[in-house]
Amino acid sequence: MAESKTIEERVKEYAEIKKKVAELYATFGSVLCPALGDQRIYFTSEGFNHLVYKAPKKPRDERVQILRFDMLEKAKFILESSTTYQEYDEIIVNKKVNRRRKWIDRNVVIRCWGFIAIVNKFRVKVIVRQEGNGKLEFQSVIPAWFIKQYRDIKLIQTSTGRGLMEENDDEVLKNATQG
Repeated sequence: MAESKTIEERVKEYAEIKKKVAELYATFGSVLCPALGDQRIYFTSEGFNHLVYKAPKKPRDERVQILRFDMLEKAKFILESSTTYQEYDEIIVNKKVNRRRKWIDRNVVIRCWGFIAIVNKFRVKVIVRQEGNGKLEFQSVIPAWFIKQYRDIKLIQTSTGRGLMEENDDEVLKNATQG
C-alpha cells in the first residue's frame, strides 16, 4: 500500500486497493489469541463486510474504508500478540435462528472483546465477536478514534515505537487526539 499518498489521492484507486486488501484478508484465515486462552479467532467475510459497510446496503465512506484497510495487518498482529483485552461486553438479543429447517425466535448471547493497542504511535482498536457458543470472529478495526481525556492523550504521546509512517507525526497525533 502506498503510504506516501494521502487518503484523498488514494480514493481514486479505491477499487484496486479494495481488491488487494480482500486478497490479503483471505490469507489471514485464523489466528491464535493468547489473551483469550489461545482460542482461534477467524477472519470471516462478515468481518470484511463490516469494514466496507456500516449497515446493510449502506457503504462507509471510501476514505474511512481505506483507513480501516490500512489497519488490517496491525489488527492481526494485535490479536496474535496481545495477552490481555481491554474491553468486554455481553448482551442478549432475540433473533431468528434456523433449527431443523424452521426459523424460530431464540435469545442469543453476544460477547464482544476490545483489544486496544498503540502500534508505531498509532492507536488501534480491534473488536472480536462471538455469537452464542459459536466461533470467535474478527469484527472490526478502528483507527485513531477521538478521545477527550488527558490521560489518553498523554498515553499516545509517551508511547514507544518507530513512529508513524508519515513525516508529520506530531500533526497526525494532534488531529487524532482532538476532542
